[in-house]
Amino acid sequence: MEGRILTEDFYRSEDVLQVARALLGKLLVTKMDGVRTSGIITEVEAYRAPDDRACHAYGNRCTARTEVMFRAGGCAYIYLCYGMHHLFNVVTGPEGMAHAVLVRAVEPLEGVEEMLRRRGKKKVQPQLTTGPGVLSQALGLHKDMSGENLLSGERVWIEDIGRKITEHEMGVSPRIGVDYAGESALWPWRFFIRGSKWVKR
Repeated sequence: MEGRILTEDFYRSEDVLQVARALLGKLLVTKMDGVRTSGIITEVEAYRAPDDRACHAYGNRCTARTEVMFRAGGCAYIYLCYGMHHLFNVVTGPEGMAHAVLVRAVEPLEGVEEMLRRRGKKKVQPQLTTGPGVLSQALGLHKDMSGENLLSGERVWIEDIGRKITEHEMGVSPRIGVDYAGESALWPWRFFIRGSKWVKR
């Protein structure tokens, strides 16, 4: 299945929550060594500088790692968590805003055999691509790809395949694993497709 690659207009909205919700149902695609793998985005979390204490760029902190977040929306921000998990984020907003959406889970669609090989799995189960670290492993995403242009359709991009997630279909909750962020940890900035088995429980 192939759709239309999302354009810069989609990513450069100043409202990161709106972009996060709109990413549900879109197709996250990678192409490595001629092999295309993809999954329908089922779970995301929004992060927003400068006021969000859970955001890496809280207080507009710009470091060697977070510099990517300050670029114009439409590139990848991929970082290493706990020294082992590569987490894939979509940079959004105009240049200098440092907003991003973490993709937490996808429903596998294309290249499933390659995903199984990368994950060392024998059969297709939610554990294959449910969770931000495992989905990156399954799709071949790693921190060396941080800064990658999502508009070019080269190694990683996102497509609109015509699926619209309604308010009724969309679940909302606080984000996961950001207890350190004080009041920000309570913000309902996690969005997911209700009833999907490809969502972290």
